[in-house]
Amino acid sequence: MIDSPPRDFGFGPDEEMLRDLARKFLDESLPVEKLRVLVAEDHDSVYERHELPRWDEAMWKKIVELGWSGLAVPEEAGGVGFKRVGIVGLVEEAGRHALPSPLVATLNATYVLDETEGASDWLARVAQGTTASLAMTNAEGSWEPSEGGVSAREEGGDLVLDGTAYFVQDAFKAEVLVVAAHCGGDRALCVVPTSSAGITLVPDRIHDLTRDQATIRFEGVRVAKENVVSRDAVGALERAWPSVLVTVAADLVGCAEWQLQTTVQYAKDRKQFDRPIGFFQAVKHPLVNAMLDIDRARSLVYNAACTIDYGDRDEALKAARMAKSAASDAGAFISDRSVQLHGGIGFTWECDVHIFFKRSMHNQALYGDGIYQRSKLAETMIGEI
Repeated sequence: MIDSPPRDFGFGPDEEMLRDLARKFLDESLPVEKLRVLVAEDHDSVYERHELPRWDEAMWKKIVELGWSGLAVPEEAGGVGFKRVGIVGLVEEAGRHALPSPLVATLNATYVLDETEGASDWLARVAQGTTASLAMTNAEGSWEPSEGGVSAREEGGDLVLDGTAYFVQDAFKAEVLVVAAHCGGDRALCVVPTSSAGITLVPDRIHDLTRDQATIRFEGVRVAKENVVSRDAVGALERAWPSVLVTVAADLVGCAEWQLQTTVQYAKDRKQFDRPIGFFQAVKHPLVNAMLDIDRARSLVYNAACTIDYGDRDEALKAARMAKSAASDAGAFISDRSVQLHGGIGFTWECDVHIFFKRSMHNQALYGDGIYQRSKLAETMIGEI
């Protein structure tokens, strides 16, 4: 445990300024009306033609100019080296606006690269705007040592990759992939451009309209020696995993907060029996419960980020699992209530609630839902008794 945790989880003036600037930028650049046109204007494009979700590449360039892509990159590699507690404040705003972008995928790939000794050049490129994503999970969704996934063999000083990586986030927006590949008795961590020969991206059909996901096939993909950044991929992933979980949890909290605030406003505006529907206990009590769940999850998210910032590795993973568990449960509850309490329109394509509902559903399952995180926590805590 941290002997004397800082006040407010270490969330100080710099972190507050970043969050407030992010909120202002996204309020102006991505109001919900623009989001609707961007990702949910045409029902047929999603469910009949299975087109990839659209995103605003011009906005992403502005995000890079604001320095968001380099927040998790150390200063010595040309980044900002920002505290995790500040990054989760930013990601919460991204979730609150359901930002379609490679931001979360790139941050998660950055955390893993930062836990290696050979990725400084790639970290510098990420700080300058190169987009990245993790390609590390097998068909069961696990990155831990197991059969399946991607394998590597030595050939002429290079590694040659074969196999399949599953559940790769925003793969069609990523310029490079951070790949964990079985290599003899080790697992190598490689950085591979998505344009490399032998790579095939197969889009997954997911509900989330604000991101894409792919299954990626590797067939004789050559990786130069300098792009093999670690021979201990498992160690790098283990060290980075708390940051990955807490970042997804922060997105969940922001998404849940939008659903709560939007539903509260609807409960004030919509009238039945000459009263706003928020007057009735069947409406206001679930909203209060949702508020409590979201605030609890937010506290756990910032606590986990603080634990990572102040270097308590023994507690960081437990804190991150608690945060992801609470955020997943809060997201599930408010998603259910937001649709139900919007009544007949809550089930329609024209109601913006479904955009955030679907993003929340995806985040809940991503890297393990609440039940999974609690089961892993139980294994850890029982082992400590």
